[in-house]
Amino acid sequence: MSATLASKQRTPVRPARILLHTFLVVTSLAWLAPLLWALFAALRPYAETSEKGYVSWPDKLGLDNFTDAFQQSDMLHYFGNTLLIAVPAVLLTLFLSSCVAFYVSRFDFRVNLFLLLVFTAGNLLPQQVIITPLYRLYLLVDLPGITVSGKLYDSALGLVLIHVAFQSGFCAFVLSNYMRSLPHELTEAALVDGASVWRLYWQIVLPLCKPAMAALATLLSIWIYNDFFWAIVLISTGENMPITSALNNLSGQYFTDPNLVAAGALLTAIPTLIVYFVLQRQFVSGLTLGANKG
Repeated sequence: MSATLASKQRTPVRPARILLHTFLVVTSLAWLAPLLWALFAALRPYAETSEKGYVSWPDKLGLDNFTDAFQQSDMLHYFGNTLLIAVPAVLLTLFLSSCVAFYVSRFDFRVNLFLLLVFTAGNLLPQQVIITPLYRLYLLVDLPGITVSGKLYDSALGLVLIHVAFQSGFCAFVLSNYMRSLPHELTEAALVDGASVWRLYWQIVLPLCKPAMAALATLLSIWIYNDFFWAIVLISTGENMPITSALNNLSGQYFTDPNLVAAGALLTAIPTLIVYFVLQRQFVSGLTLGANKG
């Protein structure tokens, strides 16, 4: 009886646990504060905030800024441009990096580690360092009949290639570490049964990497979707730019409505949220891979 009562007694809360939860709550609020403030501003008309200021109680909340931002920026067109860039870039990056990761993790040869380091070192190079020679290179590459501009510059293909080049190293590093954790007996048994290298990669190893691939697909989608640097440098025609540059259409030469820009920024964030919530389970499982391995 006494043991039952003792088990029912509540465990005393430790001060360290209280501090931890307090820190987590404060950190969460600090991250959410800009988003909530942008939402609060986007729901208010500019005339009201210009009269009362942003730190004031609202008289009217509405979705007019969201409607105006969507229409004035021609956002649907830029969403299509972004999909034309992001989807091929993500698929190509995952395919090429998984091929590299499979080769360096399942086969032993002398330059195994060096090859992986070469791919990973590309992520250490700042983008600003190579922008001038890359810009000139894009101007020199002619692609008549392939791109609308006739060159690699000012084309969706150019942005896809640069994203693949810069993201493949990180993905190859992550996937190679994950593939190394897979039992070698699987591939050895398949080779003994006469499976080709392609079948070994496509039908045996790759299906086992779905959690890691889903986590990388989520990260790549967000990174490529939010890219602004490469788009502003390698695209000159406004109609060919991705969604991040559509917000520039909401800014006038002499006047900019901050509430309208806030509404446009929130609208552009919706696709990334959709991607995260769709792949949330796979993303979390991909991040926690190996957490319980001794």
